[in-house]
Amino acid sequence: MQTLIGKCKSGIPETVISAAKSDGTDASKLAQNIARGRAVIPANPLREHKLCSIGEGCPVRVNVNIGTSGARCDPELEMLKAECAISEGADAIMDLSTGGDLEAIRKQILGLDTTIGTVPIYEAVRRAGSALDISADILFNVIRDHCKQGVDFLTLHCGVNKATLHSLREDPRVMGVVSRGGAFHTAMIASSGEENPLFSEYDYLLEILAEYDVVISLGDGMRPGAMVDAVKRAKTVEYINLGELAKRALDAGVQRMIEGPGHIPVDQIAYNVRTIKEVTNNAPLYLLGPLVTDIFPGYDHVSGAIGGSIAAMNGADFLCMVSPSEHLALPDVSDIREGTRVAKLAAHVGDTVRMKDAWFETGEADMAEARRDLDWKRQFEIATYGEHAKKIHERDGDIETCSMCGDLCAVKIVRESLL
Repeated sequence: MQTLIGKCKSGIPETVISAAKSDGTDASKLAQNIARGRAVIPANPLREHKLCSIGEGCPVRVNVNIGTSGARCDPELEMLKAECAISEGADAIMDLSTGGDLEAIRKQILGLDTTIGTVPIYEAVRRAGSALDISADILFNVIRDHCKQGVDFLTLHCGVNKATLHSLREDPRVMGVVSRGGAFHTAMIASSGEENPLFSEYDYLLEILAEYDVVISLGDGMRPGAMVDAVKRAKTVEYINLGELAKRALDAGVQRMIEGPGHIPVDQIAYNVRTIKEVTNNAPLYLLGPLVTDIFPGYDHVSGAIGGSIAAMNGADFLCMVSPSEHLALPDVSDIREGTRVAKLAAHVGDTVRMKDAWFETGEADMAEARRDLDWKRQFEIATYGEHAKKIHERDGDIETCSMCGDLCAVKIVRESLL
């Protein structure tokens, strides 16, 4: 089967036309960007769903992670969280389940009308019994099973290898490895002395992905998990690995995204984003956060939104929602709602660079006029989460201005004085 990259090199496939129409973008340019590896459309041909293009020329997208854990396994709750995220504007859902019947949970999530991603190494650990018992056969069988079930993109930590382990030992970090996938692969390499099979047998992996036309999201297994680790060497070694792997994927006709960079001080975000973009030839970049401080637990969704806005303005394409419960607990529905809304805000801010003057046509110019006119009904119609804004405004009754200024409303005074 010809992959979407191959199809885009000779024409404009229907998948691209449909995605571009949904976004209000140019299908020809989208096809060109996919062929060049600068955009992707995660769309497993085995499953129909609402399409989401990611990368150059596309809006900044938002992914939301859900999934059971060994400590709290409630598949129905995870479905409620996924449905909540989609209703709040999420463009994709990732199933990170590690507890319960993983295949059955995934099947239920794949019934949603949205792009779905997974992290196969989690299920591989459950099948093997522990990270140290994972074999190449188990891992590749899980990957193939996810593809056959209809998953659109897979996070695979191919860049975690002996070189990254060596850098981790030579330049140790306080938090070590915080990526679960990165930790599993690091433990496998350290214990066996053998190379990560996703790195050593990468060509075989690409054959599987090409067969099902599934997008590979090259995982950031060495992302720093603390501000004090942001300048340590391991993540940079992984960047170089990912650059080489990204080229090989494109040459094989496999769509790919790059993940990174974790916990990064705010003044390092632009440099890291641009570095990843440069070494991967501008492949779509998928970020968790980045978080810009470690000492505000409970507000990590805000920290991630600050970092995500800056990252998107410097070229990041896909933001992973961070919830208020990050580092604390498995998110509940309210955490998902709040985290998704804040991530959508960050994505919108990031679009200021991509859209330039057209950004003001997304409601910004209309909101200015509605506020000038003290037209509350219109303001709530324009607002991304208008019902939420309306509830806040109506707390102090139905008044012409907001209760902050009352009869001393600057907008009303100037408007009336200029009539």
